[in-house]
Amino acid sequence: MAGQIEPIQRMVSELARLPGIGQKTAQRLAYHIVGLPLEEVHALAAALWQGRKAIRYCERCGNFSSGEMCDVCADEQRANGQICVVRDPRDVAAMERMQDYHGLYHVLHGTLSPMDGVGPGDIRIKELIARIGTEEVTEVILATNPDIEGEATATYIARILKPMGVKCTRIAHGVPVGSDLEYADEVTLSKAMEGRREL
Repeated sequence: MAGQIEPIQRMVSELARLPGIGQKTAQRLAYHIVGLPLEEVHALAAALWQGRKAIRYCERCGNFSSGEMCDVCADEQRANGQICVVRDPRDVAAMERMQDYHGLYHVLHGTLSPMDGVGPGDIRIKELIARIGTEEVTEVILATNPDIEGEATATYIARILKPMGVKCTRIAHGVPVGSDLEYADEVTLSKAMEGRREL
């Protein structure tokens, strides 16, 4: 970018690689960082470096962890027979913010997408089946996204688990709280009608 010295250009191009950060935001961040005292910049860089180095995957569920097992799997009170299957660790964080779910998780690290060459062997389905064979699981809650890949993944997993005698449920989809029906699309309204319950 014209008018920027090379070190700032390099900072902007690296920051722009982050999701949700466009060129202008990256430029604002770079200029902000350049204006910070060197100690603060060092602390930021060290936190990013050390944080990334310390994070690994939980051996049991695949969630982010700083040890062999994540905090959820290490909590013995969470082993209530429920496993919530999600796409990635961000979904675990979203579910945990709700504070209503008290079971365990299984992170797939992706969804089935034949168009992109992602098949059952490319995500953590084998590990889920192994867990069901060794843990006392009474219900698997399929909480993948309500898009084509998420629905295909949920259907595939349910088909595999049914013969194993495990109850498979799918999270409900529909109209978000606080929205107007007139702005909802047909698929969302259809899912809301399918998931209706008696009051």
